[in-house]
Parts: sequence; structure tokens; C-alpha cells
Amino acid sequence: MSFAAQIKIPATYMRGGTSKGVFFHVADLPEAAQVAGEARDRLLLRVIGSPDPYGKQIDGMGAATSSTSKTVILAKSTQSDHDVDYLFGQVSIDRPFVDWSGNCGNLTAAVGSFAISNGLVAAERIPENGQCTVRIWQANIGKTIIAHVPISNGQVQETGDFELDGVTFPAAEVQIEFLNPAEDEGDEGGAMFPTGNVVDRLDVPEIGSFQVTLINAGIPTIFLNAEEIGYQGTELQDDINSDVEALARFEKIRAYGAMKMGLIQHIADAETRQHTPKIAFVSSPRDYVSSSGSRVAAAETDLLVRALSMGKLHHAMMGTAAVAIGTAAAIPGTLVNLAAGGGIREAVRFGHPSGTLRVGAQTALENGQWVVQKAVMSRSARVLMEGWVRIPADSF
Repeated sequence: MSFAAQIKIPATYMRGGTSKGVFFHVADLPEAAQVAGEARDRLLLRVIGSPDPYGKQIDGMGAATSSTSKTVILAKSTQSDHDVDYLFGQVSIDRPFVDWSGNCGNLTAAVGSFAISNGLVAAERIPENGQCTVRIWQANIGKTIIAHVPISNGQVQETGDFELDGVTFPAAEVQIEFLNPAEDEGDEGGAMFPTGNVVDRLDVPEIGSFQVTLINAGIPTIFLNAEEIGYQGTELQDDINSDVEALARFEKIRAYGAMKMGLIQHIADAETRQHTPKIAFVSSPRDYVSSSGSRVAAAETDLLVRALSMGKLHHAMMGTAAVAIGTAAAIPGTLVNLAAGGGIREAVRFGHPSGTLRVGAQTALENGQWVVQKAVMSRSARVLMEGWVRIPADSF
């Protein structure tokens, strides 16, 4: 019996924020995978090592968490006034699908670096020293993102002293601006608050009835009050992820929230839309000990937030969810805003399982509707490995 040989595909393994993933230039992919479809999805699944019934992704580049089961495809931008088109694929760990429904805000921090280093940004726009402004078109949701990437001696500067909770080592700071993150969310449209309310009542059969803030900003997100669902907001990963019944409750709440947001037509559709919407719970500040063992004092934060990604509590915070947090915190009356003490705010520092993060948002009330001009946060990024990934030629 003969078996297919392995093929090799140019790729870069990068950390961006508190995530990492495999980055490709679209032109380096096999022709069948250069366009959306089954071939592309099967290729990315094989690269990452999914679906894996063992839940480990041993035979691939993934590391069996939502933060590390990620892929990025980049190309010279087809949009005017942009440098690079950024397409993100969240790869399911134990199921055979790639979710294209949203962005990864953490990996956004690495997009600018990849674009500069791989010739996607015009040479005349790259300073010898200073910052290079990279204009990113986020193709999943049709949004503009601006990355300010540090440059030293004409090359991307990756090392530095910027510390990001959830990342072990310091690196160079990359400031990210998400422009108009709540306007016309992707093809599905909808206002920043899809129901028109900053707070709704969500009824979930056999689970309960909860206050929620449903928001489209950065990524569609469902916010709940921690105390209303039996938590304090100080929980770490094991407190949630070791509780199978709790995870099932969260997923059911998420599915009904997705229905109320108009993101799915049937509850069962949530099974193949794991990346969005996100679900998170908030509380007022409390002292707690982070996952690294560091003490986070209540006085260091404006509120506490815990968020789930792909069915598990995130070890830190998704970048796109941070945009939703910053935006909701800036708008009076949302659950996020009330947890932070109410009022109008331009920035908040929130506590997450790995520490704290500051995010700013510029919002305004126009014609009776809240709009957000941009959200800003700082992340970091670094190339971990570059070369080729190998997969069997018959994988796709």
C-alpha cells in the first residue's frame, strides 16, 4: 500500500498578545487553499492537528487551548488606503471545523509585524527608526485596524520592556487602534446594541433568567453579572473549566444569547459557531490572586471580568473581548459600566485571571444612539519560529 508524501508550506509561528498561531501568506498556500472552502479548512485543520478526540493536538501545531488553536492568512490589501488583508480562522480542537465568524484581537498585534517583514507594507512607509503605522483590513468582520509597530534599524523591533499580564516575558509594545468597531458588524449587520437596549432580560430554559448586556463591539459579546450566576468574578481557569456542568450552563446561555442577538436562527446553530458570540461575567473590584500567584488588589482595577472562549474560561482576556469591555464600560447603564461604578468613562483597567489590562474607548451619543469611534489597547508580538509546516499531501 502506498501513502501520500508530505508537502511543506511556508509559515510563521507567532505570538500576538496572549495568543499564538500559525501565519501564512495567502500566495504560499496550495492553490486549492488560497480561496475559501473545504480545501482551505481541511488544510488548516491538519496543520493545527484537529479534530483530535484526545483534545491534545499532539499531531499538529496547536496546543489544545482556544488561545493556541489559531490560524491567520494575510495578503496585500485589496482595499484602498490599507496595507494588508487579515483573515483569521479559529480552529476547533475536537471537531472538524474552522470558525471564520470573528476576529482575534490578540493576534492582531502580530499582523503588522508579519506584514512589514514579509513585504506587504511599502518600503517607503517603513522608517529606519521609530514607528511604522500599518493599516489592516480585518476581512472577517470588514473593519479597519491600525497597528503602530516599533522599528529599529529598518527592522521590526520585537524585544523590549513592555509587560503584558498573561505573557511570561517582556517585549516591545505595539499599540492597536480598532476603528469604528461596532458599526455594521460584518455581513450580519446590526447596531452596537442589537436589541436597542443596554440591558436586557435573557430567559434560558431550565437554567434561569438573567440580566445581560448584548453588544457588538470588537466581537459580539454577552455580559452577565457574576453574582447572578453564582460567581464572584475572581475565578481562575480551574474553577470553571473543571466544572463540566458549569461549562454546559455557560454554553446554553451563550446559545440563547446568540439567538437574541440575531446571530443564529436555531439554537443548534451555536454548535458550529463557537468563536462568536463570546460570553463573559463582570463584578465590582475585589482582591484576588492571579494565575501566576501575584496579588491583584481591588484598588488596582475598575472592575473584574472573566470571559469564555471556545467553551472554556480564557487564561487572560481575548483582545476583541477587551474592545467590547472598553466600549461597554464607556456607556452608562451597561452591566460592565455599572460594575465599574457607573458614569461616562474613556478608559478602564479590568482584572482578568492573569492580571490586569487597560483599554480605552471613544464613544458618543448621536441621534439617540451610542456609537464608538475607536478602542485602543497595547499588546506585544514576537516571531517564535519560521520556515515550513508539513502535512500529508492528501489532507485536503
